[in-house]
Amino acid sequence: MEHPILFISIILEKLGLPIPHGPVGHSFIEQLCAPYMTYTWLVMAFLFLVAKLTLGNLEMIPGKGQNFWELVIGGMDDFFADNMGREMADKFFPMIATFALYIAVANLIGLIPGFMSPTSSINTTLALTLIVWVSHHIIGLKEHGLHYYKHFMGPVWWLVPLLLPIELISNLARLLSLSIRLFGNIMAKETLLAILFMLAGAFFAPLPIMILGVLVSIVQAMVFVLLTVVYFSQAKEHAH
Repeated sequence: MEHPILFISIILEKLGLPIPHGPVGHSFIEQLCAPYMTYTWLVMAFLFLVAKLTLGNLEMIPGKGQNFWELVIGGMDDFFADNMGREMADKFFPMIATFALYIAVANLIGLIPGFMSPTSSINTTLALTLIVWVSHHIIGLKEHGLHYYKHFMGPVWWLVPLLLPIELISNLARLLSLSIRLFGNIMAKETLLAILFMLAGAFFAPLPIMILGVLVSIVQAMVFVLLTVVYFSQAKEHAH
């Protein structure tokens, strides 16, 4: 999507760096300067700075910032432990919690005029999905060894010819469903907001859509994390 104004791209152009005009650049520098890449770095820098400022000095009697993080981190830890078990929650908490915070902030940042959501690029959502998809197969192989294939064979042997292709297609479809769901919803939100800002930005017409955009951004981050937890827990379960 081409945004009317992207502040980081304008600054980079002033500095003489090449900004790609398509989805991705041709040269290595253009690819690094692509909007979805630069705004990804911005989201990561934001998360790092916020964590540094609010958690730089932990206290026994927590302040507002520390209270906020204890609530968020504690809530996610309890949710992961309830659905994956304590052992898997401890092992994969850093990865899934990082995805949750990154996707939530990346979705929300596109609501600010002049910024874009990195998750409105299929490159970003597909990269996140590939990590989840490969990871859940690694979990299955480590847990069950070569018997992991039984997850795709169905409950009884005489249904194998029917269920094996269905299960394989269903598993591969996770790549599309997880990445395109997030990309499509955030892309639609950004496109609608851009159109409303251009047509009636001065009359607060985009305000109701921006409120809806906050809800969509948070819900989509929760859906991605929820499906990740489900895929991980299913990979560890024994095949029926």
